[in-house]
Amino acid sequence: MSKESSHQSDPLAPHHSPQNLSDRIAFRLTKILRFCADTFFAKRYGHRAVILETVAGVPGMVAGMIRHMRSLRRMEDDQGWIRVLLDEAENERMHLMTFIEIAKPNWFERILILLAQGFFFVGFLLLYIVSEKTAHRLVGYFEEEAVFSYSCYLEEIDQGIIENIAAPQVAIDYWQMPADAKLRDVVIAVRADEAGHRDVNHGFANQLSK
Repeated sequence: MSKESSHQSDPLAPHHSPQNLSDRIAFRLTKILRFCADTFFAKRYGHRAVILETVAGVPGMVAGMIRHMRSLRRMEDDQGWIRVLLDEAENERMHLMTFIEIAKPNWFERILILLAQGFFFVGFLLLYIVSEKTAHRLVGYFEEEAVFSYSCYLEEIDQGIIENIAAPQVAIDYWQMPADAKLRDVVIAVRADEAGHRDVNHGFANQLSK
């Protein structure tokens, strides 16, 4: 599946075209990280998901924390952003808990997870302090890539390349799935979550542009 055909045929995969320097920086950073993920994981989508979700759980918590402290400091309402961001962080954490059960990362991948999270936490914190708009746009682009990756994952399941195993119990409980839910159901649920996070973060970036 090419990225272009995915955007044309998949209603979950709209793309925000970069409009200014901030957008272009966020877009290029996303492409660099995408290249690293493609190089290291190729089509090992379960293991890729573990790394993606480790990183994806950071922005909502960092942004929520900064906005929480700002709201306290300024003694003003945050317009509901904090709750949305913290809910996003929790949702991404549950994605990680799910794919750990599916991919069962080895010791090397767990070390890689720790390093990726540490570097990204510091980098995203600094970026959010410097430019909130760029930070939210970056997350929006990350989520675009996540939707695309999960679409490819789904395609390989449908083609029988990846076994459609039983869904982990953590996923069944979290998304309230039937007891006989499969991996395909999990990927569809996660992809829909990522599409929602994409729209929210692009929306936040658009609001900050005004």
